[in-house]
Amino acid sequence: MATISHNVHCSNSCYNLGKLCRRRCFDDAREALERVGYSDGETLFGAPYDFRYAPPLPGQSSEVYSRYFKQLMGLVEMASKKNQQKKVILFAHSFGGMVAFEFVRNTPLAWRKRYIKHLVMAAPTLPLGFVQQLKGLVYGPSEMIYVPQANRSSMRTWWRSFEAAIVDLPSPKVFGHKPIVVTKQRNYSAYDMEEFLAAISFGDGVKPFKRRAVPKMRNFEAPMVPMTCINGVGVSTPQQLVYWEGDYDVAPEIVYGDGDGFVNFISMLAFDKEMCRQPGQKRQFKSVRVQNAQHSTLIMDEWALKRVIEEVLEANQVS
Repeated sequence: MATISHNVHCSNSCYNLGKLCRRRCFDDAREALERVGYSDGETLFGAPYDFRYAPPLPGQSSEVYSRYFKQLMGLVEMASKKNQQKKVILFAHSFGGMVAFEFVRNTPLAWRKRYIKHLVMAAPTLPLGFVQQLKGLVYGPSEMIYVPQANRSSMRTWWRSFEAAIVDLPSPKVFGHKPIVVTKQRNYSAYDMEEFLAAISFGDGVKPFKRRAVPKMRNFEAPMVPMTCINGVGVSTPQQLVYWEGDYDVAPEIVYGDGDGFVNFISMLAFDKEMCRQPGQKRQFKSVRVQNAQHSTLIMDEWALKRVIEEVLEANQVS
């Protein structure tokens, strides 16, 4: 069985690993898969993507992802042909989970039934949103991306120039009217994201937010392929940001809740609920929680990675 892993394609930086990054994000996972029998270029293939861009919903246009999805379909077909026409497992982490999820949803149903055996997502950042993404947009993505010798202000400007910065903001369906950002003058809930973008001097983000992110928040169509979603839980995760004086150039006070350090637990639960309410997906959906596993290191810490690899092997064995 061939497995295709989705990892970040970026130079001089490492998504979600910060200053602790000494290896590329997928190195440990790749080596673990090789130890259980996968072979690079034979049964194991990489599909790096450009994380500056957000993958589109079915029907949305994207020059970057139209090209990438076409190339990825070719890779899947090649991997299948190279392995006696067997179906392929897609394995993705973090933002790669969103990429893989949208890739499958953008393919013709007959094609995915023919070629996709299983979609395994570890700590996916799906469009139901999470508060940490909002913090990165306000203060800069220093906890998500490390670029040597870059200061926070320049990193924030750089990050806001990417389409990926305005997806995964907290969605009203999950976070409701509860204040996510608290200031002395007013509070902001998930229903107030357009006003908040203007408040942080990012009015240029409103239009792409409405065009790209809002439709994602409302589209929960399941991919209708066997799917396993693995998330860490039990880790302090931002759920409310306090900028009491309204100064968005200083670090906020943070109220924490449950999650994996990045993705909120309530977002994980909401995604599970949406997948399970669709009969065609419910019968082929599995949700796994790994206690005390952090978002970034779910595929790096040996004890957590072992659990992830077990799920890949189980997906491989299912007929």
